[in-house]
Amino acid sequence: MEIPYEKTMVEIFRWRVNKSGNNVAHKFEEKETTFNELDSFSNKVAQGLLEEGCKPDSRVAYLGKNSDIFFEFMYGTIKSRTVTVGVNWRLAPPEVAFILNDSSSEILFVGPEFFGLIEEIKDEIPSVRKIITVGGHHEEWEDYTQWRDANVDEDPMLESNGDDDVIQLYTSGTTGHPKGVQLTNDNFSACFIVNEEAMYRDIEEGGVNLVCMPIFHVAGTNMGIAGMVTGAKSIIIPEVDPSLILKLIEQEKIQHTIFVPAVILFLIQHPDSANTDFSSLETVIYGASPITDDTLLKAMELMDCNFWQVYGLTETNGAITFLYPEDHDVSRGKLRSCGKAAKGVGLRVVDSEDNDVPVGEVGEVIIKSELNMKGYWNRPEATAEAIKDGWFYSGDIGYFDDEGFLYIHDRVKDMIVSGGENIYPAEVENALVSHPNIADAAVIGIPDDRWGEATKAFIVQTEGEKLNEDEVISYVRTQIAGYKCPKTVEHIDELPRNPSGKILRKDLRAPYWEGKERNVS
Repeated sequence: MEIPYEKTMVEIFRWRVNKSGNNVAHKFEEKETTFNELDSFSNKVAQGLLEEGCKPDSRVAYLGKNSDIFFEFMYGTIKSRTVTVGVNWRLAPPEVAFILNDSSSEILFVGPEFFGLIEEIKDEIPSVRKIITVGGHHEEWEDYTQWRDANVDEDPMLESNGDDDVIQLYTSGTTGHPKGVQLTNDNFSACFIVNEEAMYRDIEEGGVNLVCMPIFHVAGTNMGIAGMVTGAKSIIIPEVDPSLILKLIEQEKIQHTIFVPAVILFLIQHPDSANTDFSSLETVIYGASPITDDTLLKAMELMDCNFWQVYGLTETNGAITFLYPEDHDVSRGKLRSCGKAAKGVGLRVVDSEDNDVPVGEVGEVIIKSELNMKGYWNRPEATAEAIKDGWFYSGDIGYFDDEGFLYIHDRVKDMIVSGGENIYPAEVENALVSHPNIADAAVIGIPDDRWGEATKAFIVQTEGEKLNEDEVISYVRTQIAGYKCPKTVEHIDELPRNPSGKILRKDLRAPYWEGKERNVS
């Protein structure tokens, strides 16, 4: 029986439960959950959300590390026609508050590591009517398991439509505020159809997937959903841990997974990697940030399996190009490419007037596909700027070769990609200039062997005692997530600007990138 990829998420989930109910859906730590049990748990979550008064299209948020509970929660939101808001747990308290308020999230599920963070902002998130703890005990907030199991085990069988929002994930903002990307049933259906002839082709019912990338990212969420769609068993770990990943590949006979390049580098450098049995591994998917040829070739030799490079964005619900395993043959000369457009994906490279540029010339990459998001939540102007006549303007600069392979060369919007995380200079600059002794600031990405890029700040200080680097970084860490903070800080008398006052980041970047290609993948 073929998978009904064209159906809505909840219909595919019900189909999978009916077909594979007694199979293990996922394993977290030592706890295995069958598809029948996942169905039961998600029924109770759905009923609980309805009892809490959540209406269709209302938002419910999850702030926690990867776990089996996240997927119970997510399928429960789908059954109740509410929308999962995945909150990046690496964010600083003001950023978390912004996302909860921007999404108007009504119920917040929070892991024990983040109780203190929520206590700090609980008076600043008025839309949140109830907080439920996912593990750990809190005197004021209800325990997830008790809350879930107080509800009836019955699928509410609400109607599900293709245009219903399913998940809302937040991207970094060019203006300093993140934007909520609305991903619908139709977006996921398109994702499944695209992957049927690509990454899903080797994943079979009863296979074993590893979910290690964070579930607040499209890569982590989609890898977990891939297990449900294909009927594979998902081994879920709380966060990236190279020692644990190597151990589980051998113990659990992991067959398929997705890594950002920084994780691949950590794994090949780990002392245990030389003695790890990788023989079960069939597929490694990678993307989201730069990878060196050296790292890739070493990983291919060590793991001896199919490698797939992908390019995509949260706004395209993940991958819209694939560099197939067969294109990883060094003699093909395609390792710097992110591949060709996926099935049904329109891909163009255009100049500033929307004209297609010739082969080999750079321009902005634009995408037309059923994978493209519905829009940015409550941001009609930003949506209209990003999507024109059905084409999504990625902000990435790239070019095609004469075989139609896409190469991503640079970024239009100065975005920094560090370890697979997107960092916009404006966010960091806003945090810097909120310091009373910093008058002006500019932020760039500079090469970093470990993370691909590292964030560097240039500051113009007001009169007063000179701030040292540690003081600046410590202050910024109170304003934004640690991974966004500058790794180095340099004092400068005046920032280079053009006649209209725009910071010339390219001039600041130039000395650091001389002789290097600035690629993203």
